[in-house]
Amino acid sequence: MSRLRRMAAPLVLAVGGGLFAAAPAAEAAPVACDTTSTPYTYVVTYQPGTRASAVDKELAAKCGTKVAYYGEIGVAIASSRNADFQQKIGVYRAYSGGKDVASSASARTSLGAVRTLEDTQSVAAAGDLSAQQWDMKAIHAPEANKKYQGSRSVTVGVLDSGIDATHPALKAAVSPSESAGCITGAADTSPASWAPTTSDHGTHVAGTIAGKDPAAGFTGIAPGVKLASVKVVNDEGYIFPESAVCGFVWAAKHGFPVTNNSYYIDPGMFFCSREPGDAAAYEAVRRAIQYSTHHGVLNVSAAGNSGFDTTDQTTDPNRPHPVDSSCGILPKAIDGVVTVSSVGYAGTKSSFSNYGEIDVTAPGGDFSQTPPTGAGPACPLSTTVFGGLYGSKCGTSMASPHAAGVAALIASKFRWLPPQLLAKVLTGEADPVKCAAAETECTGPAKNNSYYGHGLVNALDAVR
Repeated sequence: MSRLRRMAAPLVLAVGGGLFAAAPAAEAAPVACDTTSTPYTYVVTYQPGTRASAVDKELAAKCGTKVAYYGEIGVAIASSRNADFQQKIGVYRAYSGGKDVASSASARTSLGAVRTLEDTQSVAAAGDLSAQQWDMKAIHAPEANKKYQGSRSVTVGVLDSGIDATHPALKAAVSPSESAGCITGAADTSPASWAPTTSDHGTHVAGTIAGKDPAAGFTGIAPGVKLASVKVVNDEGYIFPESAVCGFVWAAKHGFPVTNNSYYIDPGMFFCSREPGDAAAYEAVRRAIQYSTHHGVLNVSAAGNSGFDTTDQTTDPNRPHPVDSSCGILPKAIDGVVTVSSVGYAGTKSSFSNYGEIDVTAPGGDFSQTPPTGAGPACPLSTTVFGGLYGSKCGTSMASPHAAGVAALIASKFRWLPPQLLAKVLTGEADPVKCAAAETECTGPAKNNSYYGHGLVNALDAVR
């Protein structure tokens, strides 16, 4: 019940021994909304199942407009020019990553510092590339490919910067009908919305999962499966909560058994579930991930490239604020997400890889673990958008799709395996990697430790 309607009945007063009815109080004038300032996009939380009409009404009354509404999880994506929109809605119900970035120059500086690693690239030499794919050999993908390459009934959602569907190794794998752009928080199925623009990150990830180019001798882990390009990275390199929410809901509604998430949600590194603003972002993403899990999706995520124990941080390197047990790096902090650390050519943790709560590890490269001549670059080789060529990138972003590719093979063999059991098979078939004596910060047994989780993913064991 809004504004003064609770007092609509006449108030009866006694004055000088007589009675009279006072006139009803006038309703407040409509709020004047800002029509000229820069608009920002927000995630706004509601009770799941709230009617869209009620959402529209509240947003309009508080100077916002609906971009999308996911009623199943009670999350709206809204746009507003008003600087006080979050306060109008409630600081624990609304959050804008874009506004946060615009108001904090330090966020952009920090973001660039932690992502530079993934942008390193060298174009591969001409000729048969199979000899340079040391990462595939490390997880026994070539042997697995001889036995089984995956099923076309399985689609892996690549939540990233878009996939180049014209690349020779990817044109047979990308499914346009299952692809969408989620940058605004509302799914857009036009091909331009999910194609890469300023980054080949998603294309590189896609090649690792399901690329195949016989002419170049390049093969990914599960070349028999399909790929959906779900673009969540904007042209400035940010993945805001609204884009991730859209991506996870899209994956759920289209029945993807697996998604790969080689990113963390911006502009934080950590979002805290009990802090103003952060609480809305955390809850919106949590609901979207849980919704996808309940609809049969196994979400695989990169551990991150800061080289620290994610369970032992007290500050956020991107946004100066305290970090405690209520905080986490999204999406990997949410229950049910498989977190992947990175190893280099020597099979030990990459110097940059985060550790702590890890499920499995996979090749992500390391500049200090250099392969012998002819075995390829230190960083895994995969597809790029530069004229159908190939290049190398290092990062847990490159490790995660190795795990997602193996998960896709398992999902192909056991098509209706629920995500919890799919994850159990993925971790159970991994090759244990024990902590080395020199790895003093690595804790736990070989089958489940803070550096390597349950071990190095194994594509061959997954298809046996």
